[in-house]
This record gives sequence, structure tokens and C-alpha cells, in this order.
Amino acid sequence: MFTCSKAYADIPFAHRQHRHGGHCALVHGHNWGLRFTFACARVDENGFVVDFGELRYIRDWIGRTLDHACLFNADDPLREALVAAAPGAWKPLVVENCSAEGIAKFAFEAVDPMVRERTAGRAWLESVDVSEDSRNSARYAPDIRA
Repeated sequence: MFTCSKAYADIPFAHRQHRHGGHCALVHGHNWGLRFTFACARVDENGFVVDFGELRYIRDWIGRTLDHACLFNADDPLREALVAAAPGAWKPLVVENCSAEGIAKFAFEAVDPMVRERTAGRAWLESVDVSEDSRNSARYAPDIRA
């Protein structure tokens, strides 16, 4: 198996960990980073797992989905009230879990089908690493691979 990675840095977005017992329960932001690790059994005609120059679709997805968003857990009891309190002031994004771990899984599940489609199934997403500022990180990789 061959692998390669592409990183995207300094993506500003906010989140709120409503179950947290400390300050993370407040809406707050970070400069996030995403690292996508791609894999394949056979490289393409250029010797690439994926062509880095052809990954604009991932950058565009990040811009549309995460850039300047505010992520809320699906079960956050204040989500609707917070968003309704200032219509137009939020780019709300509801995910199952807005921890770094949950964001890694969310990004994986969104981007893996794109990679498979663009490579006609030859390559897939192996894992996603999410960094919260530059100090903390989490990784998601499914148990079952291609």
C-alpha cells in the first residue's frame, strides 16, 4: 500500500462543548488544521497516490463547510436558541460531535467519497488528523479499510 498526505492549516472556526465542565462549554474558536492521508494499492500513471494539484475540491469543501463556521453538537440543548438569537451572525454547522475527534470523523466521512469518486476507486482516504491550534490533535481512521 502507498500513502501520502495533504495538510490544510489556519482554518478559523468555533465550537462549543456543551457537556464539558469547564470553559470549553463556552463558544470559542481555534485555528484548526486538517491533514488528510490518502492510500492506494497502485499509484497512477504519474506515480502518485493522488495528484496534490487536483485536490482543490477538498480546499473548496473546507471553505464552504468549516471556514468561519460555528460547530454545534447535534444534541446541544442551546444550539437553536444561540443561532436564533443573532440570525445572520453565525455560519452554524451541526455535527454529531464537535470535539477534535468528532471533527476528524466528520471530515473523513465527507471527503472519503469525494476521493474515491475522483480516482474511480483507485485511492481512498486512510485517515484524517485534526489539530486544534498547534498544540492538540486527534485522528480518525475507520476500522475497515478499502
